[in-house]
Amino acid sequence: MEKIVVIGAGESGVGTAILAKKKGYDVMVSDYGTIAPKYKEELNAHQIKWEESGHSETLLDGVSLVIKSPGIPNTSNIVCQIIERQIPIESEIEFAGRFYQGKSICITGSNGKTTTTSLVYHILKNAGVNVGVGGNIGISFARQIAEKDFDWFVLELSSFQLEDMHRFKAEISILLNITPDHLDRYEYQLSKYIDAKFRVIQNQEAEDLFIYFGEDKNITDRLETITLNVEKFSFGLEQEAQENAGYLEDHNINVQLKGNTLSLPISTLPLKGKHNWLNVMASVGACMQMGLSSSAIEEGVKSFASVAHRLELCRTLDGVKYINDSKATNIDATKYALDAFEQPIVWIVGGKDKGNDYTTLYPLVKQKVKSIVCLGVDNSKIVSAFKDFDLPIVETNKMEDAVRKAKELSTQEDIVLLSPCCASFDLFRSYEDRGDQFKKYVNNL
Repeated sequence: MEKIVVIGAGESGVGTAILAKKKGYDVMVSDYGTIAPKYKEELNAHQIKWEESGHSETLLDGVSLVIKSPGIPNTSNIVCQIIERQIPIESEIEFAGRFYQGKSICITGSNGKTTTTSLVYHILKNAGVNVGVGGNIGISFARQIAEKDFDWFVLELSSFQLEDMHRFKAEISILLNITPDHLDRYEYQLSKYIDAKFRVIQNQEAEDLFIYFGEDKNITDRLETITLNVEKFSFGLEQEAQENAGYLEDHNINVQLKGNTLSLPISTLPLKGKHNWLNVMASVGACMQMGLSSSAIEEGVKSFASVAHRLELCRTLDGVKYINDSKATNIDATKYALDAFEQPIVWIVGGKDKGNDYTTLYPLVKQKVKSIVCLGVDNSKIVSAFKDFDLPIVETNKMEDAVRKAKELSTQEDIVLLSPCCASFDLFRSYEDRGDQFKKYVNNL
C-alpha cells in the first residue's frame, strides 16, 4: 500500500487525508502545531493516523508522496527534509485533481478572488449547473471530491496553492490582478510572485480560455515574454469595444465573446465600486464561455449578495454607514475600498504590517478620508505615514475602542470603513475574526 504523508491538519490537510484514505492509501497526518479538536475527531472516525506538536523522526520513512498545506513555506525544516529525500510534493488541489473527472474554473489574483469565485459559483448554481466551489474558500476541494461528483468546479487559488500544482488543468482560468503581496514568501522578488500566479494557466490548451485584467502592467508585461496556446479574453475599464473582451460603455458593463454580447447597466449591479465592475466582467466572461444564456447570467449577477468581510454593509446608524472590509489585507485592496465611496470616510486601519508602502494611498486619503482610527499593536508606521495630512489620528488596540472612536468622529452621511490594509494576526485569530468583532461592536452601539 502506497504511503502518503499530509503536512498540516487544517481544512485542506484533513480533507486531503479523507480523500487519500478513501482511495486506498496508507495516510499519516502530521502538524507542527496543535490540531483542532473537530479535526482530531474526524481523523479518528476515518481511522487516519495523526500526530501534532511536531514532526516525528521516522515520519518520512517509506513515503512516496507528501501533500503539503499551502501555508507551509518551502523554507521550513520539514519541507527541506522532504526535498533532500527527493520525495515528490503536491498541493491538495493537485492530489484531488487526480480523482476529479469534471471541468474547472480556476481563479487567482492579489485581490478579488473570493468575490469573483463566489459570483461565478452563484451564477452557475442559480442556472442549475452541477457545480462545486472550494480551494482557498469554504470546504476543501479534496473533501468534496471524496464525497460527490461535479460537472464543474470553481476554485479560488492563492499563489501558495499554485506553487505545488503540476498537472492540474483549468478549462477556464482567471487572473484578476497582480500587485505586491506575500513577498516575504518569494524572497522579496515580485517576479517570483508573478511566476506563481501565472501557474494558473499551465497545461491549458487551444480550446480553453484565459481571462485576464488587460490593464495590469505586471500581467501584460509577462504576457509579452511568453507564448500561449490558449484563447484569451481581456477586461478593463479603459479599453475599447472589441471581441473577446469586457469593457465599459455608456455606464454599462459589456462583455463580448465568440460573437455574443451581454450588457449590464452599472446601476443594477449589487456589487459597488470599480474593482467589482472588473470582477463582474471576468465572471460574466467565464459563464459565457460555458454557454450560459444571457438571461441566466444577468439573473445570477443581479441576485448575488456581497461576500462577508468584503465591503460588507453592517449597519446604518444615525445616517452613518458602517462597512466591514476586513478582508482587505494589503494596499491594493484598501485602495479599491477607499475609491468605492463618495461620502467622507472615517477609516479604521492597522494590524500586522506586510511591508506596506502607504504613499500609494495618499491621493485617495487626501480626497476621501476625514479621520483615521489606527487599530494594532504597533501603529507607529501608519501614524508616521499620515501625520502631515491635517487629519485627526487616533490610536487603539482593541476593536471595541476603535468602533467607539469611529462613531465619535463620524457625522451623518459619513462612512465608517474598516479596511485594515494589514494582516490580522497581531490582535485577531484571522481576518474573519477581526470582521466579526467589528460587526459585533457596531451592532452594540
